[in-house]
Amino acid sequence: MLIPNDVTIIRQLAAQVAEIAALPVQAEKRALWRKLNARQPARPMVLIDQVCWNEMNHDGSLTLQCADPECRAYEERLRRTLYKWRHFPVDMVVDPFLRVSKAIRNTGFGISVREETAVSDPTSNIVGHKYENQFQTEADLEKIDTPQISHDPAATERRLAVAHELFDGLLEVRPSGMEIGMALWDLIAQWMGVENALFALADRPDYMHRLMGRLTDGTLSLLGQLEAQGLFCEPQSLIHCTGAYTDDLPAPGYNPQAPRAKDVWICGMAQMFATVSPAMFQEFEVDYVRRIAARFGLVYYGCCEPLDGLMDAVRQIPNVRKVAMSPWANQARGAAAIGGDFVFSRKPSPALLATDRFHPDQVRDDLRATRAACEQHGCPLEFILKDISTVRYEPDRLFEWARIAMQVVGG
Repeated sequence: MLIPNDVTIIRQLAAQVAEIAALPVQAEKRALWRKLNARQPARPMVLIDQVCWNEMNHDGSLTLQCADPECRAYEERLRRTLYKWRHFPVDMVVDPFLRVSKAIRNTGFGISVREETAVSDPTSNIVGHKYENQFQTEADLEKIDTPQISHDPAATERRLAVAHELFDGLLEVRPSGMEIGMALWDLIAQWMGVENALFALADRPDYMHRLMGRLTDGTLSLLGQLEAQGLFCEPQSLIHCTGAYTDDLPAPGYNPQAPRAKDVWICGMAQMFATVSPAMFQEFEVDYVRRIAARFGLVYYGCCEPLDGLMDAVRQIPNVRKVAMSPWANQARGAAAIGGDFVFSRKPSPALLATDRFHPDQVRDDLRATRAACEQHGCPLEFILKDISTVRYEPDRLFEWARIAMQVVGG
């Protein structure tokens, strides 16, 4: 039984979101994302995600008021949507529906993370990690299980019943399946530690091949199980913090009751490979993940690793549509390598928001330099500001970044 006051709070917030979702600008922004993702952009696009929410509640609008934990989760989602729309909407799209995750159980690979953490700000969920190396012997490879997927229909129905009670008449409720990514080296980094894993690539390459082979096979098994059980995610609105709207998906033969990998995007990355050679990137990342990527409709590849010097290998990954250009990439080289073949997904440095004193001119110059490089080489361009660990408790810095970015792209 839901608490009546919780229902009132949620429905008041949902009504505000529904009103925004009905604005004509939402359809206009979806159309702009489709043009960009078709590599025929009207202009560069901008999104902001992974915000330091612990520093944003300057006006009390993010303070949760619901008592029930399930309602508080919905409340947080709604309040953050409204906050972003009011203060840094850039090219976000507010959809007139709410996704409710199905009760899917994934057993995973059977390895839990063992680590020590370091906290610099107790109000932040950003912490330092020191991981224990759990893969040192041949026997350790046997720890890896093949993920098993199962679904609890009764639990899904209960979740949907709660959502319908909260949102009917305001926002459409959509049951949502499971979305996966290709970030296998992120898992290995957490199981071994980055330094240990990098040394092992050089000292024990056969061992690391066996490790990566097991993870790749396990991921492919996971895909098959999700498709067979009709538990795959539906076509997305976002993929890795960027607009996923496209006319290329879903694929022909799409059945909403049984989505397939080829109906959706996947994101992939090998962040710890920032310092390896192109040959090692090819051997230990591309030769494995292209087996996974081939199953999907479209691929967004890259995150924090600089890919400007690795595009020959990235081009071998099937179905890539967007390539991340991190703050550490050489933008001119990256733009020359990408050309008009992929979306140049620039990740501007969030460090510009974390300095002792905020300098708007540095933000403007940084964004203009990216746009100039992409115009020179004919690259479709998006700016995705993410990984924002701090704005020094000055939310206006983020608001100003958003205003400057929209000026630079002409939005």
